[in-house]
Amino acid sequence: MAVYESTDDAIGNTPLFRLGRLDAGIAAPIYAKAEFLNIGGSVKDRAALSMIEQAERDGVLRPGGTIIEATSGNTGIGLTIVGRRRGYRVIVGVSDRSAKEKVDILTAYGAEVVIAPTALPKQHPEHLFNVVRRLEAEIPGAWLANQYDNPANPDAHRRGTGPEIWAQTGGRLTHFVAGVGTGGTISGTGAYLKEVSDATVTIVGADPEASVYSGGDGSPYYVESIGHFVHPQTDEDLWPQSYHPDVVDRFERVSDRESLLTARRLAREEGLLAGPSSGTAVAAALRVARELGPEDLVVVLLPDSGRSYLSKAFSDDWLRQWGFLDDHDATAHPEPIVRDVLDRTGSWAGRLVTVSSLATAGEAVMSLAGAPGAFPVVLARDERRHGITATEIIGSVDADLLRTAISTGRVDARSPILEHLADPLPTVGLGQTVSEARAALGHQHAGAIVLRDGRAVALITRNELGSAGLRTGAATPASTSGTANVQRTRLV
Repeated sequence: MAVYESTDDAIGNTPLFRLGRLDAGIAAPIYAKAEFLNIGGSVKDRAALSMIEQAERDGVLRPGGTIIEATSGNTGIGLTIVGRRRGYRVIVGVSDRSAKEKVDILTAYGAEVVIAPTALPKQHPEHLFNVVRRLEAEIPGAWLANQYDNPANPDAHRRGTGPEIWAQTGGRLTHFVAGVGTGGTISGTGAYLKEVSDATVTIVGADPEASVYSGGDGSPYYVESIGHFVHPQTDEDLWPQSYHPDVVDRFERVSDRESLLTARRLAREEGLLAGPSSGTAVAAALRVARELGPEDLVVVLLPDSGRSYLSKAFSDDWLRQWGFLDDHDATAHPEPIVRDVLDRTGSWAGRLVTVSSLATAGEAVMSLAGAPGAFPVVLARDERRHGITATEIIGSVDADLLRTAISTGRVDARSPILEHLADPLPTVGLGQTVSEARAALGHQHAGAIVLRDGRAVALITRNELGSAGLRTGAATPASTSGTANVQRTRLV
């Protein structure tokens, strides 16, 4: 049995597991590289150790110094484990969209956690990356790891992950599948595998549908630690230097729903509790393997543990709230769900009128003119998504009041619609029960936005929910035909 002198020695040398149930009926075997079995629970432990050791060799990280990093969580955990054991102070900037479990883990290991937004243009002073850069400038002896542009990130995988996979498969692998976040894992591992195999190994990137890496528009998605998001007001979209696009031979684009549900299957059918980005990678690997024969061998990398996402991907309540689960067993659960009500009333379409949150007040009012139904709702329209709505609802406007204000000169029609916002309507998921949806309405709202896969697809009213056979509760408010919700065009 292995005996380690320190936790640093428990980083790397992770096992491969045959996906014997998920790949049933597929000729090519699929093996999963279980990176969540690293000491810190993710593949990022490798990059963290590599970056710290290189910084020490370069003399930019000295005894008594401070390690600083911006992260979705995993790299920060690795840096904290390695850094704190070596006596460094560690400050980790975490996205306000990251799972709460990651923040709790960072705190447990001794990191000082700073939470900052990432749903901002990159040049915004309060964007997470700019917050940590200010900390680096202000703290004497601070070193910013900067995993996105640090060559020690992909080098960790060229030296470690790639050789391990080659040795574990006896050089038999033909395809390697991994997600792309900073790009370090797929770039370093892929470069080694191409070199050692004389370029016969195919490197496949698994990517969220909206990620710009694989040709998406950079709009929001729900799988953490993977892909590349771009705020619509970002001045310049810079890709990480840790990502080497020439290494990747092809991409498989995977929806949020498929990623989340595949991660759950991985736990329930294979006994591997891995995170949502592992679901993305496995879904891509299954597609790749279906094209291959028994002489091929696919290795897919599972980046992190599902224990960091118990409140999200592995929570039925969370998935139903955001519309990722909308199945309904009426025998086991007789109460109807929101999807049932929409199916019965035919209320799927016709009520949602879309307008960008970047629109003017006049443009918003014009969008509502002649809108069908008695409950027109305005959501942000992402121009590059051709009308598909994004996620973050940030407010509402009363179109009748706004129209009057414009006509009387109290509001300039050219002013941004963001200057005229009231509270937004609540949201409910397709899979939530009618009683849950009515609870979301409270006493003040006449309807709610319905989400499927995190995106607005319909509107449901209090009257429709009441007609589903439940007590109607408070009286329905007066007509809200002039109410308009405005939604951001991007979210991470």
